[in-house]
Amino acid sequence: MKSSKIFIIATICIGSLLFASCKKFLDQEPISNPAEVNYWKTASDAESGVAGCYALLRTALNNKTIAYYAYGDLPTDQFSAVGSEDGQDISNLNLSIGVPASADYRPMYGLRRWDNFYRAIDQASSSIRNIPKIDFTTGQNGATKNSLIGEAYFVRAFSYFYISRVWGDVPLVTTEVAAENAVNLPRASKEAVMAQCISDLKAAIPLLQYGYSSTTNRAIRANRGAAWALLAHIYAWQQNYTECLAATDSVITRGQYSLVNRASNYLSIYKGQSTEGIFEISMNAQNEGAINGIARYTTKAPYNTTNNGNALYTLNTTTLTELYSDTTDLRRKNSFAFLGTTDPICIKYANFQYSTQNNIVIPIAYNNIIVFRLADIKLLQAEALAALNRFAEAKAPLNEIRNAAGLLAYDGTDDNLFKAIIDERGRELFLEGHRYYDLVRLAKVKQIYAFGGTRMSESQFLRGKYYWPVDPTLIALNSLITQTPFWASSM
Repeated sequence: MKSSKIFIIATICIGSLLFASCKKFLDQEPISNPAEVNYWKTASDAESGVAGCYALLRTALNNKTIAYYAYGDLPTDQFSAVGSEDGQDISNLNLSIGVPASADYRPMYGLRRWDNFYRAIDQASSSIRNIPKIDFTTGQNGATKNSLIGEAYFVRAFSYFYISRVWGDVPLVTTEVAAENAVNLPRASKEAVMAQCISDLKAAIPLLQYGYSSTTNRAIRANRGAAWALLAHIYAWQQNYTECLAATDSVITRGQYSLVNRASNYLSIYKGQSTEGIFEISMNAQNEGAINGIARYTTKAPYNTTNNGNALYTLNTTTLTELYSDTTDLRRKNSFAFLGTTDPICIKYANFQYSTQNNIVIPIAYNNIIVFRLADIKLLQAEALAALNRFAEAKAPLNEIRNAAGLLAYDGTDDNLFKAIIDERGRELFLEGHRYYDLVRLAKVKQIYAFGGTRMSESQFLRGKYYWPVDPTLIALNSLITQTPFWASSM
């Protein structure tokens, strides 16, 4: 088969990345095995197959070390300067800069490609197709089998939701793709992609349970609460706030989550698996820490003893002053250092351990990527209620989050309530991968364009600049892939 016929990604192999046995579910290392006929035989194979889904999703969200934050935080008012290769262009939404294929090490090259997400999707589709055939009679039960299938549906839905928020229209395939069967596919409409996400989650929810089979699995494996949280975000993105509200209610009333004490234990959220965590990407085990992740770019001494200068990414002091104008805010006190200087830093991810290699001290950060947590869903509930003009009800979850942070209740007008909730999300979820998408929703619902600086004007927003371009190398591989409309004339 010619390489040009491989759709979506340059080198997609058969959908089974297999994993060797290991004590911890997500610590298993991938091994290549194109002979699927020898796999998907036992309950252990099923467990390993789903472990592969999470591992590949982790790879996608860590692409170029900071993909999750590059998409969700860098192109916002949180930052004024991003001092790394391509970083400032990403922050300024100058996403069409030329990057030759030979420079595949460049962040812009990797972040404009969706390869890694489709590997996770392919693995999830393989799990969905094959796990039902396995006989779970030895040391396993139906609930476990069901939960594994449900988790695979969740990973596929999450991956498609994520890439559709980034690129809009994306190729849609729900069967695993062996290299010899790969064909070119065009970009499906974002509406079709979201419909598939919702369908997958509706299949997943009855198969999943609230709670976790063990404390080691808390938040890093999807359960019913995580599925409802994802549905809530999908509906909010679609501005279907009636369904969003119902989904948030399912998380809050039945999900068995509780807010972490902001005064005494706030930073435990970011180490991972707190009582507040709903879905996280596991990064906090000894073999999972990040060397070049977001913690490295946003910290300095004494929190990161290997950087005695300024942080590589400079936080926007104007934004910090506006968001945290109340100096009694416990999140302000516990999430930042050097406030009031020209180089304040966020210390949410400053959970470092140090390793010496070739006489060089290397900081390794052990923090999970916190995707969904209870405060996020409570504020999403408030957003939904405000969008539905149920203002008095909207203030209850908003004020619960404000009170937890040591702030007084919201005293503004109903007309400003929706934006006030987005601002509260900005305070609560600072540098947690949500800000960009929150600002997109604010622009769609209230026509308020608050991305900061010259990143995106109203006219550019209305022409779809908030979606990323596709790297030209993907279009060269697949003639049916067209460029994201806003960027078509500049790439």
